[in-house]
Amino acid sequence: MAKLINYGIIGCGMMGQEHLRNITLLPDTNVAAIFEPDVGMAGIAKTLAPNAQFCDSIDALLAIEALDCLVIISPNFMHLEQLEQIAQTRSLPILVEKPLFTDPNAFARVRKFSETYPSPVWVAMEYRYMPPIAALRAEVEEATGGIKMLSIREHRFPFLEKVGDWNRFNAKSGGTFVEKCCHFFDLMRLLTKSEPVRIMASAGQNVNHLDEVYDGQTSDIIDNGYVIVDFENGMRAMLELCMFAEGSRYQEEVSVVGPKGKIEALVPGPGRFWPAHLGEAPIPQLIVSPRNPSGPEVREIPVDPTLLDAGDHNGSTFYQHEGFLALVRGERDVADVTFEDGLRAVAMGMAAQESARTGQSVLWAEFMDK
Repeated sequence: MAKLINYGIIGCGMMGQEHLRNITLLPDTNVAAIFEPDVGMAGIAKTLAPNAQFCDSIDALLAIEALDCLVIISPNFMHLEQLEQIAQTRSLPILVEKPLFTDPNAFARVRKFSETYPSPVWVAMEYRYMPPIAALRAEVEEATGGIKMLSIREHRFPFLEKVGDWNRFNAKSGGTFVEKCCHFFDLMRLLTKSEPVRIMASAGQNVNHLDEVYDGQTSDIIDNGYVIVDFENGMRAMLELCMFAEGSRYQEEVSVVGPKGKIEALVPGPGRFWPAHLGEAPIPQLIVSPRNPSGPEVREIPVDPTLLDAGDHNGSTFYQHEGFLALVRGERDVADVTFEDGLRAVAMGMAAQESARTGQSVLWAEFMDK
């Protein structure tokens, strides 16, 4: 029988609760301790992890000797400070939600943590593990004959309400291109196997949040935009984001094209948002469209219903946790999504925010030399 792995959880808001539900699906695991200062969220977490010890601070959580690993799912702007606090107290393997950090002036702190923390850190980039996107990754080279163009479109619902409304402000969320889109910049680097050269963006706040004021401050996050990225190897990628398009059949559409053909992954949004009067929610699809003989091959990529019930990310949170658990058990040596991957995905989002703000393209080498 495998050793029981005890988790310490920092943050149990909406995404934290998804992590709890997926951990319970893994064999020989136990949520041993939780730090969640919000009373309402802590109450929900107790129903999902009834055996957990609830702590009144991170220090109290870290003092529990039985812990084998940590999962950080707190608001974005807290991640780096909490990582630093953990580093000063106790080294454990960590799964930390994206984005790693939100302050463009914090690069030195992020690099210092990366260079000195002795245990593995896995950055949560769930979109890598969505079954249709995983299928695209497995077949992209054969289908395209080598990537030349990559397009990612997300047409989705507006930002949901979060505790303290932290996701309504650039300063706490990192900005929409960081908070929401670092997933997609991670996918761009993963698929192209290359680094950016130049990033250009146009964006705005045109529909959502226009009349939202919190404690006297008006929401400043964007709700739509385009980002174009040139890569070192000559590939180019584009992101199209719209956060007032919840009527869409598919939420994410990833399209990759090369000299041999095109491959697409179509990913529906959370099933709980699908209109009941339309019947069953859409099934994810993979579409392969060769140039010769021309014509698309459409393939359904169904997701295990148990995993769909456990969260809003098409089963990806479970597959991510499977990998992290193997890392904690010593069955693998390196995280799929390394700390450096997480840093660079955030930096791409920050560069896109800067380009949208100034109207100028951002040179990657200069941006990273901070």
